[in-house]
Amino acid sequence: MAKPTRYTPEMVEEYTKKGYWESRTISDFWRANVRNYPEKEAIADSKTRLTWREADEWIDKLALGFLDLGIQKDEMMVLQLPNSVELCLLRVACERAGVLCLPLWRTWRHREMAYALECVEAVGVVIPWKLRGFDHFAMIQEIRSRLPKLKHVIVTGDEVPEGVISLKALLEKPLEGEFSRDSLEAVRCKAEEFSLVLPTTGTTGFPKFVENPICSFVCREKACVENLKITSDDVIAGLTPSGGGSNGRVYVGAPIAAARIVMLEHFSPQEALELMEKERVTIAPLVPAQAAMIINHPGFKNYDISSLRLIMSMGAPLPFDVAVEVERELGCLIVQNYSSIDCSAACMGSIEDPPEVRFRTVGKPYAWAEVKLVGEDGKKAPSGEAGEILMKGPAAVSGYYKDPEATWQAWDKDGWYRTGDLGKFDEHGNVIIVGRKKDLIIRGGQNIYPVEIENLLSGHPKISKIAIVKMPDPVMGERTCAYVVSKGGEDLAFEEMVSFLKEKGLSAYKFPERLEFLDALPMVAEGQKVDKRALEEKIAEKLKAEGKR
Repeated sequence: MAKPTRYTPEMVEEYTKKGYWESRTISDFWRANVRNYPEKEAIADSKTRLTWREADEWIDKLALGFLDLGIQKDEMMVLQLPNSVELCLLRVACERAGVLCLPLWRTWRHREMAYALECVEAVGVVIPWKLRGFDHFAMIQEIRSRLPKLKHVIVTGDEVPEGVISLKALLEKPLEGEFSRDSLEAVRCKAEEFSLVLPTTGTTGFPKFVENPICSFVCREKACVENLKITSDDVIAGLTPSGGGSNGRVYVGAPIAAARIVMLEHFSPQEALELMEKERVTIAPLVPAQAAMIINHPGFKNYDISSLRLIMSMGAPLPFDVAVEVERELGCLIVQNYSSIDCSAACMGSIEDPPEVRFRTVGKPYAWAEVKLVGEDGKKAPSGEAGEILMKGPAAVSGYYKDPEATWQAWDKDGWYRTGDLGKFDEHGNVIIVGRKKDLIIRGGQNIYPVEIENLLSGHPKISKIAIVKMPDPVMGERTCAYVVSKGGEDLAFEEMVSFLKEKGLSAYKFPERLEFLDALPMVAEGQKVDKRALEEKIAEKLKAEGKR
């Protein structure tokens, strides 16, 4: 049994008694929709459309296919696929077959893939043969000698290389062969177990892998469905990268509400707009960078996306000016969500919140979530002041897979997880994110929060993208550097930047003291987060070369 690392019998009893955890699994919600909406379309991508009945049959065929291959309960399957019908249903099929499932970023290459497959002791991997000019099969062949436990290479698509398993062939087999559907009952994951494991999106070193127990995932997604009033009439788009946690609304929220799912294999602003227009998307979970790219697309006004009622922003801080512009241009509400792959969800805005709250905060903690702010001394931060965000509750994940030491370093003995994020409460109990603890700039003893400056400068007409980072200084300890991607090819003068911030009322000690230009900001997690560590190293090396450190 895939027993969650942190969960104790006492936790299971407490959260079950309180009604936060239940016995239904994600697979159960898919099965329930077969009974209630058998011929209603459930999921689609550019190649495939399936009803709830057809999707459930796919899930069973894939799960039984794993049993036919001899894959045992709690063995690990790795998925490196774009957003697609196959990816979504494979995740559910793994749960139904009692198999562990690790979806990875499709942009990972030899080094990262070898590390992940070895670390989780994967017995199988599902990949495309070739995707966007890259040969995934050749990569697996090249690293396979280092992976003695890897027995099964499964390839999607109509054509597959010789000597591998065809996913299409698995789906074309009769539903019941050597194993029947009843065989799945003995191995399927229970709600208090986990099937899904997700990679972290850290900017240094190799990732860790996070256990996502079914009961906690269902807990938070049920609350999200209720909070956002998602129904079977909604169409939810899978637009964010496939390896991360931002697609929870797609994989779990949608089947809970019986909402239709549409998957976008590769994100570009134009392809996202085309999908939203064609499929009449009503809810689009996005990271802020994607939302900004959509409204800045030159042909944006040519698409009819009037079906949109909600943009969910997650994965990174949402600048105020971007939030205002996105809501105005898209003609729908934007709501922020605060969560972490390492821990899970803590806060969410409401569609009933006024614009100022939705734009500036990530909303209130969920009813079942515990959130507190602490200072460097570990004591509660004074009212109105920023502190590190700590969180716990029934939606919290259960730890790092095969890494109990890292798990107990991240969670204290009382179950609190240190997020590394800095935040403060407003007068109504909404949480305002002010930055990452490790990004905090301490200039001569004064704290500077990069997000505050980034939110202001993102509204400058000459700035397309902005990142504020620390740079070493022999006198002040640290100073502030602004990295800018110009808008429309027009560079921003340093004096213009300072004057703009003065007009916004920013204190002078927070002004950036150096301005650098880039064609693009370095990103991690398939474009979800700016790699600030890389920028800090870049400016430190530049200062060293100039003899200034």
